[in-house]
Amino acid sequence: MPRLLAGFERILADSPPRALGIALSGGGDSMALLLLAHEWAAPGKVPLAAVSVDHGLRPEARAEAELAGRACARLGVPHDIVEWRGWQGGGNLQQAARDARRRLIGEWARARGIDVIALGHTKDDQAETVLLRLLRGSGVDGLSGMAPATRRDGLRWVRPLLEIGRHELREYLRRQGQEWADDPSNDNPRFDRVRARRALAALGDLGVSVSGLADTAARLRIAREALEDETLRAARTLARVNAAGAVEIDVTAFAALPEEIRRRLMAHSLQWVGGGSYRPRLNALIGLLDAIGRQRGATLAGCLVELSAGDVIHVAREPAAVRGMIAAPGALWDGRWRLNAADLPDGCHVAALGEDGLAQCPDWRATGLRRNALLASPALWRGNHLIGAPMAGLVTGFAPNPSCERIPSAEHYFTSILSH
Repeated sequence: MPRLLAGFERILADSPPRALGIALSGGGDSMALLLLAHEWAAPGKVPLAAVSVDHGLRPEARAEAELAGRACARLGVPHDIVEWRGWQGGGNLQQAARDARRRLIGEWARARGIDVIALGHTKDDQAETVLLRLLRGSGVDGLSGMAPATRRDGLRWVRPLLEIGRHELREYLRRQGQEWADDPSNDNPRFDRVRARRALAALGDLGVSVSGLADTAARLRIAREALEDETLRAARTLARVNAAGAVEIDVTAFAALPEEIRRRLMAHSLQWVGGGSYRPRLNALIGLLDAIGRQRGATLAGCLVELSAGDVIHVAREPAAVRGMIAAPGALWDGRWRLNAADLPDGCHVAALGEDGLAQCPDWRATGLRRNALLASPALWRGNHLIGAPMAGLVTGFAPNPSCERIPSAEHYFTSILSH
């Protein structure tokens, strides 16, 4: 038993959650996760709650969620069922379902005051992930597999069972007398992961194993961490964030970096400015770096990348990406700006400054900020009338004058490097 609980201790003991949420499908992996989480938390370490997503894609989905609920009731763990009915029949079903589950679970956790979500991924899942990414030509990051802990959408997502195999978890469930549901899609060969599972079994004669691939992922995570540390040092040396929230990078120093570090630094810059959850695709990133090398600008991931005469790379929000984006004063705009103002007339809203707004800011050049960065900056409007544009040097007589506060996302790499 200590072996099955080791992942909880390793990931959670040093930084205990305020409350731990369990993503519970009713399948064997997640049911084992529930029982083990309950055992780990039994000494009163943290309160538990569980959530099941009824995706409505199979008739059995509701029954599986209710099975999970009965297990929670026996343990005294609060349990909720949330529904997803968003599948329109096009695109990648499994990806759409994963994205929906993550979004719904995140909303559930925030509503309950839960700060950490436990997921039931196992060593077998890790091996299948590595094999799939190997077949797709992934690099170090992809082949490092799923991380034991990540931050996303203001929550910490943890995988305490990554070093435990499915067979061992099912043996544990049998000893506990706990039933579980088997999802028939886990045997459907039209899904990539099922084909990877079968390929992995077929490769056993060549010595390819679940443990071997999981160990490879662990070794590559160490390599990935070393590359990230090197990227962090480079960012601290040659990058900064300006008042418009754009990343500025010395182009000469950037060109002298190793290729892998250049890619990482640019990818993190794009994520931080554009607010993307994932890195841009490798081919698109290589194309962008090629354009920079030829002294050209480009757009990618909701960002506009330009070179100035002073040999500085500017990674700013793309004006087209925020066109039509509106928020109330004081609300978060574009995921990272909050405009504070008092004594405002009714009907005010925050939107991008844009061309019309910039034309009403005669002193914008005195700010020293680039024109395109200002076009995508937040401004205060009342209908079509511009009231304030703090970054472009336009303030009003309202007390206090409108001011912008940048709210960097905690899960974005540049927060710790450049927000100061």
